[in-house]
Amino acid sequence: MIIGYVNTNREAIIKLAVLGENKVNQGIKAVIDTGYTGFLTLPSAIITKLGLTW
Repeated sequence: MIIGYVNTNREAIIKLAVLGENKVNQGIKAVIDTGYTGFLTLPSAIITKLGLTW
């Protein structure tokens, strides 16, 4: 089960842990969009911190 909350903008938010290639764990908050059909991305600062491949 995923537990989250609804913010003041009526967005459903969940907290996720992303594990990088360098074994660093970064917590992030994500907005749930049930109609989304595109790609997901992370901010460049988190990609760099986790040592992820672009």
